[in-house]
Amino acid sequence: MANIRLEGLDMDTRMKLLPAEQEGVKVLEDKGVLLHSFIKQDMSGIFMVMVANDEDELHNQISFLPYYPYMKIELVAIR
Repeated sequence: MANIRLEGLDMDTRMKLLPAEQEGVKVLEDKGVLLHSFIKQDMSGIFMVMVANDEDELHNQISFLPYYPYMKIELVAIR
């Protein structure tokens, strides 16, 4: 599970990138890589339950997302 905090992303940029971000999340869901996502109540980030063998694979899977450069990611292994 990825605990993702968004840092350095101003609201104007966030809104401009949002449609492409949502499209990217849909792609991950359709591929079966993203199993669940939960937006944090304060909108500071998201929890993503993903399928990945290791941290490098997870980063490779999400690096195309427009918000990726603003993501601070803490991984928690779950089963």
